[in-house]
Amino acid sequence: MRTTLSTSIIAGIALAVGSVAHAADVTYERLLNPEPHNWLMNHHDYSAQRYSALTAINRTNVKGLRLAFAVALGGTSGNENLTATPLVDDGFMYVTDAWGVVYKIDVRSGRQGDIMWKMDPGQEKIDRNRGVALWGNLVISVTSRDGRVIATDRDTGKMVWERNLRDQPDITLNAAPLALKDSVIVGASGGDSGSRSWLTSLDARTGNVLWKTYSIPAPGEPGSETWKDKNNAWQTGGGAFYVTGSYDPATNITYWGVGNPTPKYDSSYRPGDNLYTNSALALDAATGRIRWFHQYTPNDTMDYDETGTHILIDGKVDGEDRKLLAHAGRNGFFYALDRQNGQFLKATQYVSRVTWTKGIDPKTGKPLDYDPAKDLQTYAGPVAKILTGAKTSGVCPGVPGGNNFWSAAYSQSTGLLYIPELEGCTNITRDQTRHVRGKFDGGDFGYDGRLSSGIAVIDPASGELKQRKPMPYANTSGALATAGGIVVTALIEGTVMALDDETLEELWSFNVGTGINAPPMTYAVDGKQYIAIATGLTRNSMGRLATTPEKRNLGKSATMIFVFTL
Repeated sequence: MRTTLSTSIIAGIALAVGSVAHAADVTYERLLNPEPHNWLMNHHDYSAQRYSALTAINRTNVKGLRLAFAVALGGTSGNENLTATPLVDDGFMYVTDAWGVVYKIDVRSGRQGDIMWKMDPGQEKIDRNRGVALWGNLVISVTSRDGRVIATDRDTGKMVWERNLRDQPDITLNAAPLALKDSVIVGASGGDSGSRSWLTSLDARTGNVLWKTYSIPAPGEPGSETWKDKNNAWQTGGGAFYVTGSYDPATNITYWGVGNPTPKYDSSYRPGDNLYTNSALALDAATGRIRWFHQYTPNDTMDYDETGTHILIDGKVDGEDRKLLAHAGRNGFFYALDRQNGQFLKATQYVSRVTWTKGIDPKTGKPLDYDPAKDLQTYAGPVAKILTGAKTSGVCPGVPGGNNFWSAAYSQSTGLLYIPELEGCTNITRDQTRHVRGKFDGGDFGYDGRLSSGIAVIDPASGELKQRKPMPYANTSGALATAGGIVVTALIEGTVMALDDETLEELWSFNVGTGINAPPMTYAVDGKQYIAIATGLTRNSMGRLATTPEKRNLGKSATMIFVFTL
């Protein structure tokens, strides 16, 4: 009776507000030029800048920011988390939880968030899900653990099409899809379990596969010569895609960061550079053909995958107009590449301590200790010891990286890049028995001590590190920059804060009482601006939180959407 009554009430509400609730289709033209009050894709725009032109909340009044409302999501089991960026289109929010459930939330009132429908795909296991894509009248989502892509009618919450892409036992889908003109690009992960990852393009109307490109080349394909083992390691080579890529509509090129090779802590199992892992890939969005690549850390032994955002910026480098691809590397260095041809331009250390290499070659962009004549790269300091099987301490930045899935933001107002960076070192132990499916990582790691973080500010054109603001706890959230002169970020122990984008002075903060792994976003309804963020830590982040014992009793997994306004 309760179910029937609830369904009847929802149906009545839908009939009463049907015409109002039907928003305009999300066309390619809208994705190219997103309205300032909306947030229509994972990184806000195709350039992945995570910059908003909204100014109603600004550096002069942000101190008056208050909690407007909160919405509880999930809650059906333990160890739930939220890692998604909510999308908002004309007052309706779309977000996913760790079970791949898609929620449509009416946020038009500004006083509460009413869940209009939920699409539950019946995912088999809990995992991380970083959000949805909007295309036409569809909400396109993934089920991370069972490899499905699902298109849901935005008005009714009913499934329109479904495509199962699971071609290997351990393939997962974690990144939010990237919607283009007539297609949607989906990235596969699960590399640490021994999968060979890929990008695929689907017809947005039907879900039919248009192309698939693997990050690990098969024998005979370009790059296969960089897998010099006798173990057929390419078949389980990793190369995950778990953060959504960017896109240049002028050239129809899409840019994605590629994950680490596996087993991640035992490069002796896979000698060679291991292309195209730990790389930036530029792909033709029509065919999936790789146009160019840049590999940051060949033959990686430190789990320095580079799936993090690759941001498109137009600017001058040494007085010359360049179209840049900017990336905050997990290995502790910021990189600027020419996105038209992949030419390496500049690299800058943005974390306070790096021990794995002596630096980056200013001509090639490779680590200074990289030796192309060697099949196993030992680099500098403690890295060589990993291959001996001894416990190796002092690997800096640590395995989580200086930056990872927590996205940087570029401000069109200041011309600066704001990188949430993690400070800390780890120990790594190789284990050559862990080369079987299900435990394919080739070893283990632990933290050498307390993790802290900061915001590093880089001029992407000059490569200059302008300043770094230290913070007491780890930041695995991300950053948002706005035309109002603020940068919004969050810490793992639940503090959301707004900083002055020129001085990095803290202008406002609020602790929500539960851990944060998701990036902030902003939107407006009827001219009123809001800032929203999801909460709930993943299992990995609970380990990071454990380095700060004074926070051991923090509510780690309260899966909520918190919304703030003036």
